[in-house]
Amino acid sequence: MTPPPIRTDGSNWFAANTMRVRVPNIIRETQRLNNFPMPIHTALERLRISIENDAPIHPLPDSAPDYDLWLEAFAAHDGESWLNTEWFFAEVYLYRLIVGAVDWHTTGVDPFVAKKEEEVTGGGIQAAIRHALTAPPDTRLANLLHHALWGNRVDLSYAIGTTHGAATSDDLLADDSAAVIDYLQASEPGHVHIVLDNAGTELAMDILFVDALLDIVDRVTLHVKDHPTFVSDATRSDVLDFLSEMALRGSLTRGFGQEAREISERVQLALMDDRLRITPDRWWNSPYFGPQMPPRLLWQFEDAELVIFKGDANYRRIVSDALWPADTPFAEAVNYFPAPLLALRTCKSDTIVGLPTGLADKLDVAHNDWRFNGKHGLIQFYKP
Repeated sequence: MTPPPIRTDGSNWFAANTMRVRVPNIIRETQRLNNFPMPIHTALERLRISIENDAPIHPLPDSAPDYDLWLEAFAAHDGESWLNTEWFFAEVYLYRLIVGAVDWHTTGVDPFVAKKEEEVTGGGIQAAIRHALTAPPDTRLANLLHHALWGNRVDLSYAIGTTHGAATSDDLLADDSAAVIDYLQASEPGHVHIVLDNAGTELAMDILFVDALLDIVDRVTLHVKDHPTFVSDATRSDVLDFLSEMALRGSLTRGFGQEAREISERVQLALMDDRLRITPDRWWNSPYFGPQMPPRLLWQFEDAELVIFKGDANYRRIVSDALWPADTPFAEAVNYFPAPLLALRTCKSDTIVGLPTGLADKLDVAHNDWRFNGKHGLIQFYKP
């Protein structure tokens, strides 16, 4: 039986601290980094104050384009307040209200674009790309899989993960990479789906991995958020813009390098040949968990060779953001899923499954913040 989801009411320190402290600071930073007109600043200010004062959570207006998507969620959380509700619901809805405040559905203005551009033009992403491309050809796919995992440390809404430096083998709490690489190489070429997480450095690592995947599979579909969320989560425009940036900066002396430019060109050619697709869907911006996945997504995944879920929020979604016993088998938490599933996640929240018995207790003694400090990672593979 699935445990109940984590709540914001103080029963989980990290969730409560996120809503009380981190979220208001994210709203303040969004205001500071944008030259919004006064009505938008006022709307964001009202949202911040409502969260800090634990106000009731009000539903979207019925004129909202995604009103129907949220109906079931509001029926389940009717009368709840920001600091007394399910954390996943509150956090996802917060970002929906931010894009509503800036009128994204009309203007297409990304309120987090300044943070994303700072990441894409910085030196860290350049170093990450160059380092990822040093692997020898015979281990390229496995190495890029690990880079796709550790790229998830770079999260613009939670920068603590970038403070840990280079990942070590001790940082990886579960590693099914050999099993999934063997599976991919032994399978007939098929269709791999990747549910993306962050733009920026993580997206760069994902693109390198996609390029390697396209050598052995027929098609890759990238599933992205329909609108900006969680500050750095990737949208379709983020992917396309970065491919262009990758090609441009690959030509520069101090850029990403010639090999990166060639990868960008191959990936863009795959887009034109329909071997690569970028598919936005509002459901990835919704507060629903994996077992509530709609038929239109399940139908896409049923015949997949592999479905890869990237990052912490997607991990929370597929395991219902619940505080399972840490040694619960990964397969038990995701056994509703119709296809082989791979989770690549650095730990930035408390929910976790699939650890050896006793490991969580040892980590609790050594570091009481190990579940959410961004240091540790998981590579977990489920095959129905």
